[in-house]
Amino acid sequence: MSDSVTTQRVPSSVARFADGLLAVDLPRLPDSNRCDAVAFIERRIRVLPSITRFGVQAIAAGVHAAGVTLGHARVRRVVLKLPLPLLTEYPRLIRSLGYAYIWETWPDTDVDGGTVEGRAA
Repeated sequence: MSDSVTTQRVPSSVARFADGLLAVDLPRLPDSNRCDAVAFIERRIRVLPSITRFGVQAIAAGVHAAGVTLGHARVRRVVLKLPLPLLTEYPRLIRSLGYAYIWETWPDTDVDGGTVEGRAA
């Protein structure tokens, strides 16, 4: 007896943070491109060496827990401003992976996420 059950994958804490960060940094980036970039970030995090991956996932879980309590946008702003060791590296890692993927995959992407050709004159 086999039921065909469709299961939706719940985004990881890293994916939630990456999606929010890229949405703010690149507001004109199409949703499908941002989803592709977030998926790339998740794949890269999964292949980090174990202790590094554990650290990133621990920070992501803490940031997510704070976001549930205080609001994800508010926590994201705080994380970006606080000069705390390791915590400061988290958004840098997410941005570097996301930006590298976006500009490598879609080289005509402008600094706001739109396309260079679509920029107003």
